[in-house]
Amino acid sequence: MKNDDDNNNNKAERSKDAAVGIPDSRFNQTLRNVQGLLKGRNIPGKILLSQRVSSPDYSSLSSPTYTRSFSYSETGTSGLTSERIEKQAQSSRKSFGSLNDNKLKVSASNVQSPSEEVQKSSFGARATDSARILKFTKVLSGTMVALEKLRELSWSGVPDYMRPTVWRLLLGYAPTNSDRREGVLRRKRLEYLDYISQYYDIPDAERSDDEINMLRQIAVDCPRTVPEVSFFQQEQVQKSLERILYTWAIRHPASGYVQGINDLVTPFLVVFLSEYLEGAIDNWSMSGLSSDQISNVEADCYWCLSKLLDGMQDHYTFAQPGIQRLVFKLKELVRRIDDPVSSHMEEQGLEFLQFAFRWFNCLLIREVPFHLVTRLWDTYLAEGDALPDFLVYIFASFLLTWSEQLQRLDFQELVMFLQHLPTKNWTHQELEMVLSRAFMWHSMFNSCPSHLAN
Repeated sequence: MKNDDDNNNNKAERSKDAAVGIPDSRFNQTLRNVQGLLKGRNIPGKILLSQRVSSPDYSSLSSPTYTRSFSYSETGTSGLTSERIEKQAQSSRKSFGSLNDNKLKVSASNVQSPSEEVQKSSFGARATDSARILKFTKVLSGTMVALEKLRELSWSGVPDYMRPTVWRLLLGYAPTNSDRREGVLRRKRLEYLDYISQYYDIPDAERSDDEINMLRQIAVDCPRTVPEVSFFQQEQVQKSLERILYTWAIRHPASGYVQGINDLVTPFLVVFLSEYLEGAIDNWSMSGLSSDQISNVEADCYWCLSKLLDGMQDHYTFAQPGIQRLVFKLKELVRRIDDPVSSHMEEQGLEFLQFAFRWFNCLLIREVPFHLVTRLWDTYLAEGDALPDFLVYIFASFLLTWSEQLQRLDFQELVMFLQHLPTKNWTHQELEMVLSRAFMWHSMFNSCPSHLAN
């Protein structure tokens, strides 16, 4: 027994030394984040999920808005001065092409008192650190983008004004070679316009009955998309959604249109419109955009949606077997991580399909406040082809956020609770906790799934 303990201690020390030797790895970034939030509590386990000391008061923190301005506060701990940071950042911003200098300067609203700065730095620090912004700048400014390095950086969050460029690269829509990028985007945008004229801008007489019914269903679903955000209730926005969704469905007959895909377009639409619109999203209007700008945004949404769903094709084919498979994996993972929750849900007769199917179908867009969705999707897109399997860990972490509450509810209460989760007032703090736990569980268990079986 003593030898076993010594071996375990040696392994732990070697793991710790290895982690320290890679200061830029996303594991260390995540580990530091979790250690700071959990005060060194052990993982995995129910203590990690249900207990927290000195919970901060978020009541005084306002929710972020979608802006084109350089809105990340300079609260990093690097030794660079703010003047040096600003000069280096300004020298690289021209490469993104969509924002002028005035819109990229730190807005006056970000000049906070010291106490306000401390409050803001308490969440989302990895995405807002000045040193991280410089790392993004360095990666994106080269002739060839190092995609793996970009994924590593993006996993912890992408600065707002870089997000359109970064997402195109992460999805493989834009080439990593900057010399080819403009030409490829121009060609793909023209190709999308050809699809619109060929499939959408035609009379119903030239459509099949199935195509007419599909277009009608899309037209019904578009007004229901993200109903809590007024921007998506604008007629012009819904028309863009309709064109993107219908064209995608016609070009992907194996699945066609499936309810829920309409939600998946919305993060892309917000991000690519941010290159043309500024301020809070509730004040946005597409009426001032030219037809070329609108078609460019739609084309980028169409191609990025296609790239995203190419890696999850069986999630949206008949009976959606891919989602059913992941729901089963989620059930098993929750059983292994938190058996009391799993046992209680089983005793109450609650099936994971009853609530988790929507999570996988809409990628949590309906479960978290919309102002957090783009940050969540930074991590999604950084995972690349590994995203479907990693979703299981994210959703397990998301569910077990309410470990103790779930064990006190009966069947009806469980159903109501899981359909209306108390995430309305969530900030980046809660989202980062979910992602951090998911990453650490994935690192520990994905390569040895039998580890938790005992």
